[in-house]
Amino acid sequence: MNSITARRRRHPLARLAVVALALGLLGGGYAAAAPSDSTADAAVASGKADDVAEGKSLFVAHCASCHGLNAEGTSMAPPLVGVGAASVDFQVSSGRMPAADPAAQVPRKPLAEWVTPEAINQLAAYVQSLGGGPTRPTADMVDPSKGDPAKGGELFRANCIQCHNFVGAGGGLTYGKYAPNLNPATPEQIYEAMITGPQAMPVFNDSIITPEQKRDMIAYITQVRGQTDPGGFGLGRIGPVTEGLVAWIAGISFMSLAAIWITAKKRKRTSK
Repeated sequence: MNSITARRRRHPLARLAVVALALGLLGGGYAAAAPSDSTADAAVASGKADDVAEGKSLFVAHCASCHGLNAEGTSMAPPLVGVGAASVDFQVSSGRMPAADPAAQVPRKPLAEWVTPEAINQLAAYVQSLGGGPTRPTADMVDPSKGDPAKGGELFRANCIQCHNFVGAGGGLTYGKYAPNLNPATPEQIYEAMITGPQAMPVFNDSIITPEQKRDMIAYITQVRGQTDPGGFGLGRIGPVTEGLVAWIAGISFMSLAAIWITAKKRKRTSK
């Protein structure tokens, strides 16, 4: 009996059976320990299990012509797999998408008739189900009253003024792109822009700027844009370039008029 058992153990298929059993146990353990898939996550985040299906219908009707039927991307628009619900909410809620005319940069515009909060939720749930990505922030994460404007101002000046100006008025970039004015942006859109990096903007994930710091920056932006201009005309609040230009034009104009007046007065005396 022992010899028969030994021969079976030495059988060439015995090792393969052991390896197959080990791999099966390993795969089963990983599947049990792995997080739920992105479709389930999207349904939970949206609060409705059918949001993904409704979002897919909206996507096919309004987005697939540029992004492809499966969001795989085309020559006209990039793929959306992995961009997340936050990117959808930012682009659609600001009117940038659907884009009427693809260009170097898609501008903010009035919302289309079909764009409602419910439609955005459904579309975001569908895109989130395609490959995960950044999710939409909670109300607490974007509440300006819970942020520190002083700390937010330091962070904004260190990371954002190169493009958006000290007060978020925006500015021109290269190749037809620009940093948009932040005044129309909601706190949610500001947060989503930081975690998704739309257009030419870099991504500021939580390892670079923490959620608390993002909220501080939102508090600063909303505070600054609510301020009045105590010095008179704001001149677009763009900065010293426009102020210097206005001062130069006003100064030259005053000096020219003064020179003309003095010359005319001298000629009048001479003629007498």
